[in-house]
Amino acid sequence: MTQHYAFKDSKATSSDSHHDYSSTNGELFRVECQYGTTLTKVKLIRVRSRDGNFRFDLQPTADISELLAKILETASDPDISSFTISNQPRGNEVKFSTLKNRNLKNLGLNHGDLVFVGYQTKSSSSTTTEAAIESQPTTNATKRPWELVTEDPVDTYWRGQSGMLPRERDAQFCKHGAKGMCDYCMPLEPYDAVYHKENNIKHLSYHAYLRKITPKPTSSASSSIPPLTPLSYKVKVPCPTGGHLPWPGGICTACQPSAITLASQPFRTVDHLEIASTDIIERFLQAWRSTGLQRFGWLIGHYEPYDKVPMGVKAVVEAIHEPPQEGELDGLTLGLPWEDEARIRDLARSASTPLTIVGYIFTDLNPTPEDRSKNVYKRHPGSFYLSSLEAIFAATIQKANPIASRSSPTGQFSSRLVTAVLTATEDGQVDVAAYQVSEQAVAMVEADMIEASIDPGIVRVKEEDRSQDSARYVPDVFYTYKNEYGLEVKKSAKPCFPVEYLMVNVTHGFPQNPSPVFQSTRFKIENRPGLEDQSVEGVMSALSNLGAPDIPESQFAKPGEFQKRKDLATYLSDWHLVAFLGSSQLLSPEDMKVLVATVSRPDLLVEMSALDQLIATDGWQTLMTFTRESAPARPSSSAPTGGASSHMDEDIPQEVFDQIAAEEAARVGSSARICPHCTFENDHSRPDCDVCGLPL
Repeated sequence: MTQHYAFKDSKATSSDSHHDYSSTNGELFRVECQYGTTLTKVKLIRVRSRDGNFRFDLQPTADISELLAKILETASDPDISSFTISNQPRGNEVKFSTLKNRNLKNLGLNHGDLVFVGYQTKSSSSTTTEAAIESQPTTNATKRPWELVTEDPVDTYWRGQSGMLPRERDAQFCKHGAKGMCDYCMPLEPYDAVYHKENNIKHLSYHAYLRKITPKPTSSASSSIPPLTPLSYKVKVPCPTGGHLPWPGGICTACQPSAITLASQPFRTVDHLEIASTDIIERFLQAWRSTGLQRFGWLIGHYEPYDKVPMGVKAVVEAIHEPPQEGELDGLTLGLPWEDEARIRDLARSASTPLTIVGYIFTDLNPTPEDRSKNVYKRHPGSFYLSSLEAIFAATIQKANPIASRSSPTGQFSSRLVTAVLTATEDGQVDVAAYQVSEQAVAMVEADMIEASIDPGIVRVKEEDRSQDSARYVPDVFYTYKNEYGLEVKKSAKPCFPVEYLMVNVTHGFPQNPSPVFQSTRFKIENRPGLEDQSVEGVMSALSNLGAPDIPESQFAKPGEFQKRKDLATYLSDWHLVAFLGSSQLLSPEDMKVLVATVSRPDLLVEMSALDQLIATDGWQTLMTFTRESAPARPSSSAPTGGASSHMDEDIPQEVFDQIAAEEAARVGSSARICPHCTFENDHSRPDCDVCGLPL
């Protein structure tokens, strides 16, 4: 009788019965006993390591430690705690020690899969040789790094959405009933190329890109390895092979980075920059209008879903915080790291809608010699949009502020920080331009491969350096472009290449119905010495003028006091005031959190009891005590009379007092803006004078 066997590396044993061990899913079967009928599925796992290629037969339910034990038999003098496994030759490495109690099935390893294993020898590692799989008794030790990540609320939102793009029934091609569906009306994936082309969307959103590269889950098990791989162009130290001295003592193909081809990034982590109110930009520009010196500020805001792009994300700017800086006519000097950053981040996090730093903004404005009311149009297709120095600075800031992501093996990927520039348009007006730099730019800056050049539109590639103190390996760098014949040409990026290859465009705009978190921008802005000086005395004087010491909790309020409470709430709802009070030591950290949460409430100006929690704090009561004792008395608004006035008052005609009172009333009740240069009264909201054209 003919015998049929489907064995791998084993000999068949004759039997009197006919057995067909073929499998529909391609997996192999092995006979457990000579005369029995017990059959068990076996997975063939291929392993590639520094010692060669190997094949191991394992049960689907086998623990990962069994695979490690078989690999140890083929390894030479290994350090067991350094073993890593990956589904790629480079990147996505995961330590065996983090996969404790995981079997092949729930790891997503199927029959015939190839995995890449790396390890260090005992001679090149200072760690102990005890197995890490049997260690780590705590709960978090069994979790992988990306499982411990807390993502931003906007990421959590999009992970819970399908992201599919609905389509209406096609009257021409749809032949089914009202509840049916076909290829012409079924929803599209959020990364559909035709949809993006029809709607002029150049880049995929971050979550649409994730949806595109994430493998579809199977019925048996879903892949447990995150789809994103952070770029790195640095030499691996020590070398995975351990066959030579670490860089710069030696280098090989296993530890050196591959050649780089610069390409447009297919996705962007932020699709739109929205500034909550035009007053935010106007207040930021006032310093430049007064001095002509450039300014820099950090954008304080939050992230929200953006419905104009499939699964899009927008950064909403609620305030601009200006750090210490020295402005110049053609640039500025900024100190990094920013020593007040931790306090500002903690303060912003306490808002009713938690805020964070979503980017930064700076001015690049120079008036034209012919017309001082217009600015030089310097950033355009013929010159540059973002200089090489600015791109390298953006890459440095983005590297320091990564996204917390469950889709990356390290738990971090890319960045959502946006670079905004206030620059001149073609007609000389001021506009905002927003950008990010690509992941390739961040990786090249991290590897110290590029630097700025004299030409702002050109990035220079550094020379390789093998000195011990400043070792730098620079692989081959290329970029592609279309020549005059429409053909795509690859060219070496050494010694330089255009900065546009590192940029990602971000759209920007203002909301049609503004609803900013902070209701006022009138308080003096920080770090503007000589121009706007903040003081505790000024705060107390303003609070006294608003009658703040006499405002009780809402349950004790008198009829008709709502407008008074609203005026106080509007004054307090100012980011610059909140940031100043946080540095003044007048309120405790706990009371400051109450203040920030109160003044950022959406119903602050409509709810009578909105200020109750703040008024009840000890810090507020102490501040009101200081206000009563220290604030100057308010002067009488009436003009002096002749009987009891001093001789100086008697010498001043009554017409002068009437004129002063009329001017004050006009300044309060009218929207006219008096030009400080020619004294012309402008009755519009433009920033420049109608007569002389100078800034108001």
